[in-house]
Amino acid sequence: MPRGVMARQPAKTGRHERAQVARPVKVPHKTAAASSRPRRAGSAVSKGSRYNPLAPERVAEILKRLDQLYPDVTCALTHKTAWELLVATILSAQSTDATVNRVTPELFRKYPTVQDFAALSPEQLEPDVHATGFFRNKSKSVVGAAKRIVADFGGEVPAEMDQLLTLPGVARKTANVVLGSWFKKAEGVVVDTHVTRISRRLELTKNTDAPKIEQDLMKVIPREKWILFSHQIIWHGRRLCIARKPKCMECPLENICHAGDKTWSTVEMHKNAK
Repeated sequence: MPRGVMARQPAKTGRHERAQVARPVKVPHKTAAASSRPRRAGSAVSKGSRYNPLAPERVAEILKRLDQLYPDVTCALTHKTAWELLVATILSAQSTDATVNRVTPELFRKYPTVQDFAALSPEQLEPDVHATGFFRNKSKSVVGAAKRIVADFGGEVPAEMDQLLTLPGVARKTANVVLGSWFKKAEGVVVDTHVTRISRRLELTKNTDAPKIEQDLMKVIPREKWILFSHQIIWHGRRLCIARKPKCMECPLENICHAGDKTWSTVEMHKNAK
């Protein structure tokens, strides 16, 4: 088994995995000519076929394979309360979850409650969140959110989308993280960089901006899957579908993915699917 394979691999479950192994074709370059792209007999992407990337059966198959790969994944941001999750999500913008998880334990030890944050000025908070990047804006957002929560919501993080969106530094992505991971309310789909990139690779959207991508995903992903789907895609982006060099040969979604920059493929690649 190649080095770097994720720790938890799904069991061999059926035809799609056997087909992947049966006809391996290595793609030598991202810009491989169309004539060198492999096609499988009966492929839905053969010339003249009515390939529909949003066909319900294809979306269902994607969800099935994600369930096999990541059956119980949750939010990777360490938190114990809704407030801690809100702060961690604000800090995660343009940063990594690993960096945020290194910063927040000491941050929450130093300022245990939302009231402690509300008593700060943004300048006082800046040294504590400096490592996450964009620390001035993030400090303003965290302190501003804390003051608003104390003043308008009795010190409790609101559990409604429209109320969350009134908090400084909170847009739909952050609100969806809090609503989904803490309150277990599926009001939308979290769209981060992983979800943006992989949803385009899987041809679930053609859009590039988060609000439009979210609307596209909400139309094709069943509502009961919205919360788990975003977690699964985020983990998939970290484990297998890595931005710089996706591990296509190891990916159980490989033979239903036609991304134009695959590193290995048994199906025709679509140049705009990336």
